[in-house]
Amino acid sequence: MTWEFACEASAVQPGRCVGMEIAGQYIALFNVEGRFYATSDLCTHQIALLSAGRVDGEYIECPLHQGRFHIPTGAPQGEPVTEPIKVYPIRNEGGRLLLEVDAADASTDKLFGD
Repeated sequence: MTWEFACEASAVQPGRCVGMEIAGQYIALFNVEGRFYATSDLCTHQIALLSAGRVDGEYIECPLHQGRFHIPTGAPQGEPVTEPIKVYPIRNEGGRLLLEVDAADASTDKLFGD
């Protein structure tokens, strides 16, 4: 596991989500009332980018079938989603967001034909 630079904290506005690829993994970064979170950007129900969904407080709604996940824990919040999303450790060092990722988990590079 290594700490990877994601972006400047100012790039993730309050109540918003930013999607990116870090170490071969699709990551969604969230700013929930000044607290930063990082989760997998892929819905566990079907392949869809959560960063294209709607943030509602501590929840992200998938744009494909409106399944919801609790951002801080990754827990599913009702049908059609039943599996949690991965939550990554994140820290803010002087306005720079760093994520702890494992390059061995980089299996998403083939999901979208990259």
